[in-house]
Amino acid sequence: MLEQTPHQTNAVAMEETTCIEVDRSDIAVLLERKPLAGMDMLTVLGRQFHASQQLVRLRAMRNPNDVIEKDATFGERIADHVAGFGGSWTFILTFLAALVVYSSLSLLRGNKSWDPYPFILLNLFLSMLAAIQAPVIMMSQNRQDTKDRLRGELDYDVNRRSESEIQGLARKLNALDDKLSDIHNHLHRGMSAGPTGETVR
Repeated sequence: MLEQTPHQTNAVAMEETTCIEVDRSDIAVLLERKPLAGMDMLTVLGRQFHASQQLVRLRAMRNPNDVIEKDATFGERIADHVAGFGGSWTFILTFLAALVVYSSLSLLRGNKSWDPYPFILLNLFLSMLAAIQAPVIMMSQNRQDTKDRLRGELDYDVNRRSESEIQGLARKLNALDDKLSDIHNHLHRGMSAGPTGETVR
C-alpha cells in the first residue's frame, strides 16, 4: 500500500468474510486529521523491520553442524561414527592385519582348518560386512548433503544481510556526500562575496 507494490502473501477465506480496503488516500486523510497516527505507523513498521533483522541475524549466526546434530537420531550418529572409522587408515590397517592373520592361521592348519582355502567362510563374512557397511555409509553421506544444503542456505542469508547493510551504508555515504557538497557550495559563495555582500572580482 505504501510502496504501491503487489502484496507478497495470500489469504483464503474459510467462511463468510467482510473485507475492508485501505488505500494511500485514506492514510493521507488520517494523517491530516491525526498527525500523531503517523508515529504509531512508524512504530509498527520499525518493529517489523527490527524483527526481520533479528530473524536474519539469528539464521545467519547458526552453525549448520549444531543444527544437524541437534536433530540427529541415535542411528544417524552411529552411521557417522561408522563412516568416519570405515574411511580411516586405522580401519584399513586393522582390517588388513586381521585378514593376514586369519588367512595365515587357516593355511597353517591345512586340512584341519575351520575355513580351508579358498576361504569361503571369510568371503561370506566380507560380503555381509559390505552389505551392512554400504547403507550405513550412504546414511552418513545423506546427512553430509543435508549439512551442505543448510550451509548454503545460511551463506545465502549472510550474503543478503551483508548486501542490505552495504546498501544502507552506501545510502548514508551518499547523503553525507550531498551534505558536504552543500557545505562546500555555501562556503564558496561566502568567500566569493565581499564585506557588503557584493561579489569580489
